[in-house]
Amino acid sequence: MRIFGIVGWKNSGKTGLMERLVAEITGRGFSVSTIKHAHHTFDVDQSGKDSYRHRVAGAREVLLSSGNRWALMHELRDEEEPKLGTLLEKLTPVDLVLVEGYKRDTHYKVEAHRRETGQPLIARDDDTIRAIASDEELPDFSIPVFDLDDTKAVADFILSQVGL
Repeated sequence: MRIFGIVGWKNSGKTGLMERLVAEITGRGFSVSTIKHAHHTFDVDQSGKDSYRHRVAGAREVLLSSGNRWALMHELRDEEEPKLGTLLEKLTPVDLVLVEGYKRDTHYKVEAHRRETGQPLIARDDDTIRAIASDEELPDFSIPVFDLDDTKAVADFILSQVGL
């Protein structure tokens, strides 16, 4: 499977860009899966629901299934967070996996950047970042800089980078 990442600081536009890229790339006929890294505790089920009750009772894994979808939740308990490579192995093969976050991993990435965040560009110190998608002009870079809202151009770039 081919993978490509979207990274950036909080409120930099990562999730919106990911959402638009998935729609753009699947609209071109490619199969896409996503992995999103969360830096905090999160729940995908709600307190009081059966799956939540199973998990809180101590189940290591809870699999939910219906006629429309299935979802597997795995509680780490005292285990370490799995590496990106381990998570990729759990996915059904697709043409492209877009990864949001995991900025310290070695796969190639596009950095989402919004001026209003006031954060420095990660690309200045990270050669795994192959392009920047920004809401401001950044003339001092040797890598491509796209308009943050130019989803088609960012998709074209990613697909060319992964050979699709």
